[in-house]
Amino acid sequence: MAVAKLLGIETEYGISSGTPDVDPIFLSTLLVSAYASGLRHHIKWDFQDESPGRDQRGSARPGALPPMVETHLANAVLTNGARFYVDHAHPEYSSPECASPLQAVLYDAAGESVLRAAMTAARERFPEAPPIVVYKNNSDSKGNTYGTHENFLISRDLSFADVVAGIVPHLVTRQLFAGAGKVGTETGIFDAPPPFQISQRAEFFEELIGLETTLRRPIVNTRDEPHADATRFRRLHVILGDANRSQVATFLKLGTTALLLAMIEEGLLDCSALTLADPVAALRSISADPDLSDLVVLENGSTVSALAIQEDLYEQTAHYVDRAGGEVFHSDDQAHEVLRRWRVALDGLATDPDSLAGSVDWIAKRRLFQAYAERHGLNATDPKLRAMDLQYHDLRPERSLFDRLGLEELVSTEEVAMAVTEPPRETRAWFRGKCLQRFPDEVATANWDSLVFDLGTDPLRRIPMMDPLRGSAALTEDLLGRVHSAKELVERLEQ
Repeated sequence: MAVAKLLGIETEYGISSGTPDVDPIFLSTLLVSAYASGLRHHIKWDFQDESPGRDQRGSARPGALPPMVETHLANAVLTNGARFYVDHAHPEYSSPECASPLQAVLYDAAGESVLRAAMTAARERFPEAPPIVVYKNNSDSKGNTYGTHENFLISRDLSFADVVAGIVPHLVTRQLFAGAGKVGTETGIFDAPPPFQISQRAEFFEELIGLETTLRRPIVNTRDEPHADATRFRRLHVILGDANRSQVATFLKLGTTALLLAMIEEGLLDCSALTLADPVAALRSISADPDLSDLVVLENGSTVSALAIQEDLYEQTAHYVDRAGGEVFHSDDQAHEVLRRWRVALDGLATDPDSLAGSVDWIAKRRLFQAYAERHGLNATDPKLRAMDLQYHDLRPERSLFDRLGLEELVSTEEVAMAVTEPPRETRAWFRGKCLQRFPDEVATANWDSLVFDLGTDPLRRIPMMDPLRGSAALTEDLLGRVHSAKELVERLEQ
């Protein structure tokens, strides 16, 4: 039996002031600090359990570099269970733990709202500072890339080698519906540089498996940091995805990957005929082929299209869902909706890709850019198109090309507004967020798997939350409604 597929997204946002000499770390700090200043609470992040150097393979390859943990930069823990902070040179929003793909879409959209509010707060709080603009994208057109990382809860009993063998064909090819699109290239890796790519991130990946996230980026990241009971759980940390503005693309990216991981756990996914001879080369060549005409080489020497790989994975998943329903999402409806939208995407890609312009970022973007280039007689990589590429990802509604195109939305404006402050009910994020709401002066620090309370007496009291499904509203709402202080809450929990 597969464990529940709790999931979430960490998004590093692009940031600019229009002034090249301004330090992005400074801008990011202003942004996070301005937003945090408007919160009722000011709670520090607890770094005690951070272990980015631990490797799923048991030991890292010699020379592998774990990600840096920058404990001195601005951090805010939000009442919706999320974290908003400065990561290297970017503002990052890490969503709370979500129980389904649609819920993860909602809290990803809430992150966009947080960033918009932060831009307004920075402008009001620091009027003398340069204006700050935030983009939900993955590269700056100068060879620098930043990540949109997905997280999936999987069982510790599952062999990591089986995870790699099963999930790589999907991670390499899912860009067909989850790519954000990009004008031109930035790395010089192509003999014949494509004028347009399906994925913003693909050309920056160099290895199949590895621990790094900023150097020698791997298709499968091996960081073993479950933020949960390490004897029971792993966290698959997927770093190669694009930052999608399309909610449908985000839903499909998360939903398909989660279902396939559940199948791997149950030994029901057979990818033996889909093993790629060179996954990194395939990732790049698929991205460079928006006409979907190229073939990739399999380990057995045959060639196949990326779409054919996706068709195989879809068929296997459809059989799985028919048998198991939506157990891993606690919702049959969501599992069947993932399948329905996956089928629509594959059919559209096979017959009329432009029919997906309302749901797939790279297709919407390419269609718009081609029309503009033809109308104004521009070549395919004209600087005006590169500027439009960036403008597509602008989070300011009045400037964003994405917002003008009217792509399909899965969550309402009212739902997003509520998710900015309210946590998901189905996971431990509920307890984290509600404690911040109820007891902002008594919570000393927080992280994913614990809260530390300062009750005014020594010692500080740590409340562990090692099971991501405990701490839900079903288990803690009644208790939180009956206690009148943090002291009473901690005493009852310790009993």
